Amino acid sequence: MKFSAFCFVLAAAFAAVSVSSFAADPAAELANAPVRFRPNMTPTDQPMPDGFVPSDTNVFCAQYPAVNVKTKEAIFKLNAPGARSVTLNMCGTRYNLERGADGLWQVKTKPLIVGFHYYKFNVDGNEVFDPGTKAFFGSNAMQSGIEVPEDPDEAAYYQFDKNVPHGQIRRCKYWSELNGMERVCNVYTPAEYDKNPDRRYPVLYLMHGWGEDETGWPNQGHADYIMDNLIAAGKAVPMIVVMDCGDIKKGPTVRPADVDVLQIFVKELIPFIDSTFRTKTDRLNRAMAGLSRGSGQTWLTVRANLDTYAWLGCFSDNFIIYDSGYSENGRFHDSEKPEYKEKLKLIFVSHGSAENPAIPRTMVELMKSHGLNAVFYEPQGTAHEWLTWRRSLREFAPLIFK
Repeated sequence: MKFSAFCFVLAAAFAAVSVSSFAADPAAELANAPVRFRPNMTPTDQPMPDGFVPSDTNVFCAQYPAVNVKTKEAIFKLNAPGARSVTLNMCGTRYNLERGADGLWQVKTKPLIVGFHYYKFNVDGNEVFDPGTKAFFGSNAMQSGIEVPEDPDEAAYYQFDKNVPHGQIRRCKYWSELNGMERVCNVYTPAEYDKNPDRRYPVLYLMHGWGEDETGWPNQGHADYIMDNLIAAGKAVPMIVVMDCGDIKKGPTVRPADVDVLQIFVKELIPFIDSTFRTKTDRLNRAMAGLSRGSGQTWLTVRANLDTYAWLGCFSDNFIIYDSGYSENGRFHDSEKPEYKEKLKLIFVSHGSAENPAIPRTMVELMKSHGLNAVFYEPQGTAHEWLTWRRSLREFAPLIFK
């Protein structure tokens, strides 16, 4: 059976189950159910509009949401038979969906900014998840996501390349006495890790931003593909990348944790990684970087532990907000301290061209004027979004551990 035919049969089966399992009279059920959803798996034999293809974030067999590679428009569809109104909240714009000839609620957007974006449907006043996409954790909730594709050549650095060796992302649990419960981190090991049992590796600790967690960099950021491609090209040294959660997690049976999460990074996470993986444990082989709030956490952690880290990366720089002692009268006074010049091998700061980069650019120039090895990178055409941070990792990783 052809794949498309299989999807058609599967979609039909889902639709049949979703109706028959709820009521003996399917028509009456649909008429009286204002917020009933069926799997959004339209038959794949149905031709798509010219130029549109399923988003890379779609679940198996789902045609929609679909994106146009050239125009950057997107088409969204939702199977909500009993709904009275459906809207889409996408990139700060609200779209009204209309019921199409196929019975699905649908809308075509204006051209969108390339990259990854969260979105939500609102059905009769209720925010709902799109069953056509995979789930991504952002803004402290599981959300739908769509990837608006860049030109293939520009996107190649964060895409899976069948011609290069691939590392692994390992989901690791460790006990945190400070947090009072087990914590989870994702650890990237380079492709050669298991083939060279006698070799030790430097470690980059890579933080997510507000409202996300340890899954952000592997899922939305494609950190593993970025590192695979950089290492294979000889641009970055093989390294371990640790992606931990930047929050104190709590559970219903766990005691309250009134501790700064930054203490966990230094006192518990580093010892766990060094005892579990073959790491180089000196400060020259340890780096930390983060995006948005994670850049603030990175700045505060590294600044207070110069004997632990030597490389610092702030993506969508936020450390000015988090550290009132950072500047005084527009002057980076701490850069005059000799230990900064002595122990910080690199301060890397990035800010998308669409997120007001003037202040961080000026701060980097002040650092450089005081003799610090500071680098400013401005991704063009991007704002406070994952495309900015993917590009930042691409530029930062080749500069460290050299």
